[in-house]
Amino acid sequence: MQTQKNHTYTRPVLYPKQRDAIFCKERYGLIEASTKSGKTVGCIVWLTEQALRGEAGQNFWWVAPIRDQAKIAFKRLRKFMPRQLYTLNLSELTLTLSNGTIIWFKGADHADSLYGEDVFAAVIDEATRCKEDAWIAVRSTLTATNGPIRIIGNVKGRKNWAYRMARRAESGAPDMHYARITAHDAADAKVIARTEIEDAERHLPASVFRELYLAEPSDDAANPFGVDAINKCIAPLSNGPAVVWGIDLAKSSDWTVALALNAHGGVCDFERWQGPWEDTISKIIRLTGNVSALVDSTGVGDPVLESLQKRGREQGSRYEGFKFSSTSKQQIMEGLTVAIQQRHVTFPDGVIVNELSSFEFEYTRTGVRYTAPAGLHDDAVCALALAVSAWNAMHKHTLRIWGGEDAAVDDTSKLAAAESAALDAISSDRWFTR
Repeated sequence: MQTQKNHTYTRPVLYPKQRDAIFCKERYGLIEASTKSGKTVGCIVWLTEQALRGEAGQNFWWVAPIRDQAKIAFKRLRKFMPRQLYTLNLSELTLTLSNGTIIWFKGADHADSLYGEDVFAAVIDEATRCKEDAWIAVRSTLTATNGPIRIIGNVKGRKNWAYRMARRAESGAPDMHYARITAHDAADAKVIARTEIEDAERHLPASVFRELYLAEPSDDAANPFGVDAINKCIAPLSNGPAVVWGIDLAKSSDWTVALALNAHGGVCDFERWQGPWEDTISKIIRLTGNVSALVDSTGVGDPVLESLQKRGREQGSRYEGFKFSSTSKQQIMEGLTVAIQQRHVTFPDGVIVNELSSFEFEYTRTGVRYTAPAGLHDDAVCALALAVSAWNAMHKHTLRIWGGEDAAVDDTSKLAAAESAALDAISSDRWFTR
């Protein structure tokens, strides 16, 4: 409850998931939500309370794709706000509260008109339908005030700035909070009827239903792995023991990722961190033990690999380098694509799935370019590709066991026996691959 000049404001009732998604402590709140799940109402409440805590003359913005959409929020706020708490200007679409703060409702279709003002808190509504220029303009208005912002909307594909921002928030970027609210969450809170969800699922295309009601992006056909194929490979973290490791080393603001596969291709260990090289080298040696690892040796990775090989020899660790180039990355990613589409690998939900889902490829004059969208990471994808490459080398190529016979695992009928022989050899440190 907040009081302004003897007038009382009482917060409308919000259901727990709605409240937790919007009233977070982080400056940036990213909410991907179903249609009619309460995201707009919840953010109207949030922006109003920001303004009620403000001082006379301070500006608070609601930004929608076009002015007519901003009017929807304007009308809703007028409906629930006690009339004595504000004065309105219909031509400007503003509400001036009794404490002198001003809530503006603006369209994002003319981004240049959004520059210049100092804004103390903002909401970008239907963000996936707003151009990135508008986001940049709104962000500039929050610079002097260090104001918070809530970015909300339905999911609409993967090729937009809001999707990229949401993935950064979901991966744990500093001062960012991510939430997803589905139609089923809203139905649990009795905001919408389950029969309405079922009716929408019957009558809408599957990809449209998933975006509008489940907050799941459709496949933009630029993902090399296929979103459905990725989802079919999701499984809990597998049991060990690890038989190979893939390690992608951090570049600039990236993460170092170390990922292990067991004999069945399941991810059985996953570590992701940032830190000094000396600490990274020690951690890798501790994680991998005497299990072989394929390590990114591109650029700064080369001296790191040399240090790993030198120090690893003392405890029987084995590290092989892999240099990423446009050609080698295409080859290793094609190998990962096959593994995912044929379900030869499984991985837990979270960072790995997020990076795989946002990964892209494009055809260039020199070949196919594989990369993460601007501002996102692909460290987990690269580590998984390295691990799968090492796993394939062990299981699909001729594996030579010192003191034993060749186990030709290209022959499917001999695969199980070869895997057993490989594991025996690995545990006794008697193997290498060609």
